Amino acid sequence: MKIQRIHHVAYRCHDAKQTVEWYRDHLGMDFVLAIAEDRVPSTHAPDPYMHLFMDAGGGNILAFFELPNSAPMGRDENTPPWVQHIAFKVDNVQTLEDTKARLQAKGIEVVGITDHTIFKSIYFFDCNGHRLELAADTATPEMQQRLDTVKWDMLEEWSRTKRAPKHAAWMHENEFAGVADQ
Repeated sequence: MKIQRIHHVAYRCHDAKQTVEWYRDHLGMDFVLAIAEDRVPSTHAPDPYMHLFMDAGGGNILAFFELPNSAPMGRDENTPPWVQHIAFKVDNVQTLEDTKARLQAKGIEVVGITDHTIFKSIYFFDCNGHRLELAADTATPEMQQRLDTVKWDMLEEWSRTKRAPKHAAWMHENEFAGVADQ
């Protein structure tokens, strides 16, 4: 078997209509489908829901569930907020800069532009408290090849030691400073 692509990734939302409008207005996503049921199809449990689908580009769908009869939304308190996020690829760094300015003008707090050496990104929260990232690739083919060459060694070392391997320390030592922006 070979996975073709992500069919959809689903998250919970506070309010379905507000969520559709937020993603349409702030990220330009199209609303492509809504499904509402009184019973969960897989379990047949009585639990009404609204399931909505937003076009995240490239055939990828970001979906949300509004669950009016469930306890209020929460998050995993044992996981730092920066870990759980949805990252979307954008075309270039100028788009990041423009989007950051537009979001901030609408009162949305934005962190970044953060330089990850192989991409730059901004971070912010949606209307449901989900952390989002917009990322613009900046890696050169040489950078990508260097990372590809060491990925398995890094994983093996991490599995043994639970300490950050130094195979790609160059990413944080400015070895390629300025190269990614050329």
